[in-house]
Amino acid sequence: MDAVITVPHECAQGRLAGTVRNGIQRFFGIPYATPPIGARRWRLPQPAEPWSGVRDATRFGAVCPQTPGRIDRILGHSRGAQSEDCLFLNIWTPSLVGRRPVMVWIHGGAFLIGAGSQRLYDGSLLAAEDVVVVTLNYRLGAFGFVDLRRASGGVLPATGCEGLADQLLALNWVRHNIADFGGDPDNVTVFGESAGAMSIGALLSAPAARGLFHKAIAQSGAAHIGHDPERAERAGRAFLAALGLERSSAARALEVPAQAIVAAQIAVQATARDGHNPHRLGALPFQPVIDGTLLPDAPITAIRAGSARGVTLLSGTNREEWKLFTAANPKLRLMSRQRFGARVERFARDAAPDLLAVYKGSSAFEQFNAFMTDKVFAEPCRRLLEAQADQGRSFAYRCDWRARLLGGIMGACHAVELGFLFGAYRERLPGAFFGQGADADQLSASLVRAWTSFARSGDPGWPAYERAERQTMIFGDGAPYLAARPQDERRQAFAAIADRRLGP
Repeated sequence: MDAVITVPHECAQGRLAGTVRNGIQRFFGIPYATPPIGARRWRLPQPAEPWSGVRDATRFGAVCPQTPGRIDRILGHSRGAQSEDCLFLNIWTPSLVGRRPVMVWIHGGAFLIGAGSQRLYDGSLLAAEDVVVVTLNYRLGAFGFVDLRRASGGVLPATGCEGLADQLLALNWVRHNIADFGGDPDNVTVFGESAGAMSIGALLSAPAARGLFHKAIAQSGAAHIGHDPERAERAGRAFLAALGLERSSAARALEVPAQAIVAAQIAVQATARDGHNPHRLGALPFQPVIDGTLLPDAPITAIRAGSARGVTLLSGTNREEWKLFTAANPKLRLMSRQRFGARVERFARDAAPDLLAVYKGSSAFEQFNAFMTDKVFAEPCRRLLEAQADQGRSFAYRCDWRARLLGGIMGACHAVELGFLFGAYRERLPGAFFGQGADADQLSASLVRAWTSFARSGDPGWPAYERAERQTMIFGDGAPYLAARPQDERRQAFAAIADRRLGP
């Protein structure tokens, strides 16, 4: 049974009662914002009000309303009820005194699902390396990433950046309160995966984020995101239509229940990539919007111009990212070379011969997965590394560990590193997916050591990324090793592809 403790000195809002397990003190469900409910739906978050007495911080707070999918069930459900009152954060710390490096985790989930309370994101393993770990919730899907201001003619306040603004407010909370939990507000590292890493790409470009963090780790996500105003308006119109509303009746959206919001976003997501759908929104219809204020420009463009000058970056991908989404699809497994070629032609006709030339051998299915891994993840990551290397220092990694589920059918897929970074691989059910044994133990130790070393000093333990050598640390079976210019022929084939063609 966990021992219950009370924070011996107050944070800005009041006193907390948390728990201790294996020497790590834990405080869950801390509100960092006023609940974004009622008239506050789709408005920018405001700081949480103080409380009286001692707040119970032994349980996680509610998570943003969502519908978990198959992948979420594999990687672990979020803990906590669902509610629009969801802006909470969680802390793991070795001690309430001292000034330790702080690692703030931003979860992934396609901007639609997930929470800081997922079992997969237990901060204990990292905190045992003498760092303070923070995880947080932010508004998802149509609650946090849809531009309704344009679609409603100004009747609704949503700009499509509310979820990103939540993350910024949480980082502000960390700046002002983390010293009360043994953390150093002058040594904060943001880290995240997938949509969490894409959020970090956006934060690196956001003027309001300057000074809130000092280092960043972007895992399987980069800075090639952000709806331009025209696409953002189309997404807003599609969402209102899914609610059965028009511009003239848009105000009623403030009154519909949260379940109707989730149902409407599912409807938009289901048809987003349908070529016959007039909205044609792409794979992530709900994502941060380039609103001209919080995000003044496309994130990768702003980063190249120096928006995050001085922030040290660690970024990388998994070797076979796309297999998480395709491995169990029998139709795709029967893909022909002709069909693969047609897909590449639609993507970039002029560059198609060069691209097809570097994806050869094995089956068309394997070639397709390699191509999509590069288009959505690897090439945006390379460009982010290069952009930030020009403004400071970047470090690159790649994870080649193959998930063990079903004989390794998913390969070194999207999210496979998470089980080892947070330690979930040691549990029975997650272990069946991620894998266990001596090599798994070594991989976990190597990732934890590199990530916490980076958080501590800005150096994960290998040479910085430079355009000429592109030094990349490879994690997989056995000891990590350094590689120069990995898969460089694929990078060269993508060189002529415009930024707007890359990413999800």
